[in-house]
Formats: sequence, structure tokens, C-alpha cells
Amino acid sequence: MKEINLRIKSITGTKQITKAMELVAISKLTKAMDRITRCRPFYTELYAQLCDIAASSTAGESHFFAKREVKKTCLVVIAGDRGLAGGYNNNIFKYCDENFGGKDVCVLPIGKRSLDHFERRGYEIVSDDFASVEDIDVGDTFEISRMLTDMYSSGDFDELYCVYTNFASMLSQNPGSLKLLPLDESISSHKVELKRFLLIEPSPESVFDHIVPDGVAGLIWGAVCESYASELAARRVAMESATSNAEDIIADLQLKYNKARKSAITQQITEIVSGSQTE
Repeated sequence: MKEINLRIKSITGTKQITKAMELVAISKLTKAMDRITRCRPFYTELYAQLCDIAASSTAGESHFFAKREVKKTCLVVIAGDRGLAGGYNNNIFKYCDENFGGKDVCVLPIGKRSLDHFERRGYEIVSDDFASVEDIDVGDTFEISRMLTDMYSSGDFDELYCVYTNFASMLSQNPGSLKLLPLDESISSHKVELKRFLLIEPSPESVFDHIVPDGVAGLIWGAVCESYASELAARRVAMESATSNAEDIIADLQLKYNKARKSAITQQITEIVSGSQTE
């Protein structure tokens, strides 16, 4: 009985922790979903417009739109700062292995788990200055974008992808990737010959070389918003499941405790009756 009682107390303590983590995740998730609602139309339209420009002839000779032989790929991989979120982190790492395994890859990790994962596997780390996804703000994404676009312009790598988790719903989060550079004209929604309607000065190349880094920053910020909300949703579900499992275990242990207590009481009564009969 003493051993069962200790286990009940231990699991009750664990249940209190998982319940608290669930409530914290729900609280943060409300703000994260509101941020997605406000940001998603911006970066969705931004990506569509950049791809439309890439599909038109207005981009001129800008190197951000030019195709070149891919020798090295850079990945911006967004994962969580901690575990206890179901398969959230493992799913994003599995996606990287399946889609970019075997390539010459360098990584800019966002999130502590992302940094730990790729450092442990010996990948080239572009920067470890963004190891906390919860602390990333818009200014950080502009800093990341400027650094990566400068490296792309210098030829340090030949294509840039952002690997993140798309927030579909509270129960569905899907890992995916977005090609940031060079911009993909094949997904343009309408290949309009914009050159007929636009006059770009001093030149298309100089204008696009200035606005594309800002556009890439906006897309990275959108991916951060999606990933952070996905992490919180996954943690909420995982902690809710853990709390429910703890309650089931406590109920089972309580039943065993009651049976053991009943058996002990019965044994004591039997001993008392046997003693009285002997006297």
C-alpha cells in the first residue's frame, strides 16, 4: 500500500506539470494564431508577387532571379526551443533528411532543437545567433535575410530554402519548404508581361536587388509565425494526452490501493477473530 501510494503521489505531481504546460501552451497559442491571421495574407501575396515578377521580363539581369548550377544549398530550418511537443521537431528533421539528404548543405538553424540537431550531425552552421525561435522578431528576420542574400550574391551557395511547419489547424501541422532563392517562376499564378505597364528606374536590376532581401525577410517571418504556432499546438495536444494518461494511471493505481487496503483490513479482522476464539 505504501509503494502504491508513493506512485500515486508521483504521478499526481507529473499530471500537475503537464496540465500547467497545456494551459501555458493554450495561452500562448491564442496570441500566435492571432499573429498568423494578421501576417498570412501579407507573406502569401508577397510570395505570389515575387514569383510573378520572376516569370515576367521586368527582372532584367538580377542575380536573384537568374538560374544557375546548384552546387550547394542553404537551408533555414525552423524547429522548437524545447521538446514535449509530440513529433513536431522530429517531423521537421525527417523532412530535411528525405528532401535534402545527400546534397551539399549548409544550415541556418532557428530554434535550440534545430541548432543542437545539425551541430550534432556535423552540418556547416551559417550562424548560431538565432537559437531561440520564441525570441525571434521582425528585425531578426531582416538581419537573417541580409546575411543570406549577401552570401547568395557572393556565390557561397546556389539556392536557398526555408524549411518550416505549416499551421493547418489545431490538430494538423505539416512540415514543408519554401524556395526563397532563386525565385521560382514556375509557380506564378499569372505570367503577365509586366514590362508593358511598368517603368523601373534607375534599372530593374538595382531595384530588385534592393527589394528582394526585404521580401525574403517577410517570407522568413511568415515561416517563423507558422512554425511557432505549430509548435504550441503540438505541445498542447501532447500535454493534454499526457494529462489524460496520468489520470488513467492514477485511477488504476487507486483501484489497486483500495483492493490492497481491503485485503489488509480483512486480514486484520481475521487475525482478531482468530485470537478471540483462541482465548
